[in-house]
Amino acid sequence: MAWSRIGRGAGAQLSQSLSRIASEGGGATPGAAASALRNAAAGPCFRFQHVSPLHGLAFAGLADKCAGVQPPMSRGISTTPPMLRPAAVAAAAAEHSDGEDSDAALRHQMPSLGPTRPGEKPRLVVLGTGWAACRLLKDVDTSAFDVVCVSPRNHMVFTPLLASTCVGTLEFRSVVEPVSRIQSALATRPGSFFFLASCSGIDTRKHEVYCTAASSEGLSSHPYRFKIAYDKLVIASGAEPLTFNIKGVEENAIFLREVSHAQEIRRKLLTNLMLSENPGLAEDEKKRLLHCVVVGGGPTGVEFSGELSDFIMRDVRQRYAHVKDYVKVTLIEANEILSSFDVGLRQYATNHLSKYGVNLVRGIVKEVRPTEITLSDGTVVPYGLLVWSTGVGPSEFVRSLDLPKSPGGRIGVDEWLRVPSAPDVFALGDCAGFLERTGRPVLPALAQVAEREGKYLARLLGRVAAQNGGKAHCAGKADLGEPFVYKHIGSMASVGRYKALVDLRENKDAKGVSMAGFVSWLMWRSAYLTRVVSWRNRFYVAVNWATTLVFGRDNTRIG
Repeated sequence: MAWSRIGRGAGAQLSQSLSRIASEGGGATPGAAASALRNAAAGPCFRFQHVSPLHGLAFAGLADKCAGVQPPMSRGISTTPPMLRPAAVAAAAAEHSDGEDSDAALRHQMPSLGPTRPGEKPRLVVLGTGWAACRLLKDVDTSAFDVVCVSPRNHMVFTPLLASTCVGTLEFRSVVEPVSRIQSALATRPGSFFFLASCSGIDTRKHEVYCTAASSEGLSSHPYRFKIAYDKLVIASGAEPLTFNIKGVEENAIFLREVSHAQEIRRKLLTNLMLSENPGLAEDEKKRLLHCVVVGGGPTGVEFSGELSDFIMRDVRQRYAHVKDYVKVTLIEANEILSSFDVGLRQYATNHLSKYGVNLVRGIVKEVRPTEITLSDGTVVPYGLLVWSTGVGPSEFVRSLDLPKSPGGRIGVDEWLRVPSAPDVFALGDCAGFLERTGRPVLPALAQVAEREGKYLARLLGRVAAQNGGKAHCAGKADLGEPFVYKHIGSMASVGRYKALVDLRENKDAKGVSMAGFVSWLMWRSAYLTRVVSWRNRFYVAVNWATTLVFGRDNTRIG
């Protein structure tokens, strides 16, 4: 009974305070409500000597919420999203002028993974899940760092075998590896996380990165944004396909960088094969639908052309006999195909591809339309499938960063892969390149370059952590060891029909082993089978190759 009277007394006083605020109109501020709640908590009913302090704390907590105080953090992540901020705080943010002040106000209110506290492990934030990022994640010392990975995809793609998935030689799951299997700490350690998001900005002065969730469906705000404080930051966000600002490329061509691209190519290829068998279709329309055009004569373009030629010669001729004579593959390159390979190997690839039905055209694409492309000499090439593989360049995110740039627009780094003028920030992979002042050339955008950089940086960070330099601003005097040195170990490319090229020279002008043919094809397959990230995927790849050899490629259209 005593507790009931206390509760009723407190409730009455609280109701009176809030009613008085409400009667004053909409101009009452959350601060007034908070004051009323605190007065109610301090009133006579709460001075009763037997009342538990928890009741007073409950009212004080409610008062803090009304005043816009953030709730306590859960596992280091603040849980109040921007959409749930009190109205007074949102209004205060809106009052800021447009531009930097407004952005700063919004970022201040973002949910966050706050700075590490004294006694906690330093936090390493990695942007990306490509070759460089995943090799770093695999090798980093998780006893020295808490690791946070931010990427719009939760897996790594084994890109050298991606072309094989387009025609059914391999299944898609055979070339992807979940990032949580590469670094288990992301799924098991309390201070390590994987966030499915894209980085939209970096504040190197505050040591914060700003992120936007890859999907906001079901979340409290759209788009859902948050920030992460870092001690060490590694930018390994990769690159984007180069289009050279040619009109129509992004709208009509399909790139070959992600599994989603390979799925789209496969779906389009099989759809065109089936549509071409419809009755009443004109001859010209059949030829257009079944004309596959590949732009770019690098390793990716050549390997895809070889896989496509194999698919046509072995599988299409058996399963689509009505239209087999209409299927055609054209490879367009501005210069020579496989320009980084030995001259003899280039000639071998040219002869082999031509022999098995690939039409090689030297030209420059001027414009791309939905059903045809126009070359610089005026030639019009109709197509049903257009695959664009002309190399990569800096992404929009990289271009937007206020960081030093290397020749070509990548993030500039020194010999230890550090970003000058940005303490505790490193960059590697396709998004990074040596600054001119280092006297080193910008390395090619190759998987082996990125992987080697990731391995090197993992060792460097371990060395820094061992000297108590893992925390922000603590690595200034750390001994970083030897600078990064890249030594090219060679290049390989499959050209179809159990043939491949192997070039083991360090560069185009050096001497070394260069070979082509069936033995090279065995070396190509063996090398890539051993380089696949996990034993699970090695098993998948071996089984897929065996299944294709015995039963042919699967031509099921799904989706």
